[in-house]
Amino acid sequence: MKSSPKAAAPGSRTIRIVGGQFRRTPIVVPDVSGLRPTPDRVRETLFNWLNHLWASEYADKRVLDLFAGSGALGIEAASRGAGLVQMVERDRGAVSALRTLRDKLGADAVRIHSGDALQALERMDASRYDLVLLDPPFNQGWLERLWPLLPAVLTPDGLVYVESEAPLAPPEGWTLLRQDKAGAVHYGIAQFAALRN
Repeated sequence: MKSSPKAAAPGSRTIRIVGGQFRRTPIVVPDVSGLRPTPDRVRETLFNWLNHLWASEYADKRVLDLFAGSGALGIEAASRGAGLVQMVERDRGAVSALRTLRDKLGADAVRIHSGDALQALERMDASRYDLVLLDPPFNQGWLERLWPLLPAVLTPDGLVYVESEAPLAPPEGWTLLRQDKAGAVHYGIAQFAALRN
C-alpha cells in the first residue's frame, strides 16, 4: 500500500523549501531507510552558488535529480523557475509522496520517474541537463559507478552537485568549482572540463 504525505505521521520529520515561489512549503520526509534530506543551510548554499554561476537565470535550465528522496533538492530548483526537473527515485513510497507533493504545488516543470539511478542514466537517449543532483545513499559506492556515465547527459556547461560521506574527489577530467562541509556531509559542484572544449 502506498504512503501518503498529506498529514505528518507521529514522529515524522518535515523540512521546508528555502527559496523561490514555493518558499516555506513544508515537505514531509518519507520514512525510507537511509534517506537524508539535504539540510536547509546546505540547500541555501547550493542555490547561492547556482545564482552566481547562472546569474539567477533558471527558466532555460534542465535539472536531473537522480536520488530524489524527499524531493527537497529538485523542488528547490523548480521553486526557482527551472524549465524542467526530472526526478528519479526507486522507493515506491517516496515516489508516491513526490507525486502528491508535485500535484499539491502545481509544479508542472517536475517529472517523476520510478526506478534506479544507474538504469535511468544508461537508458537516457539524447537528453541533456544543465545540472545533475547527486545525493546517493552513503557507503554504497554510488559515485564511483556514476561519474563515468554523467558526461553523456550533461550540456557543455553542465554542472554536477554531489553530496558524499567523504571529501569530494572527482575523477580526471572533472573540475571541482565549489565545495564545503556541513557536519559529516561533504558537498560541492563539479564540471566536466572536456565538454567545454
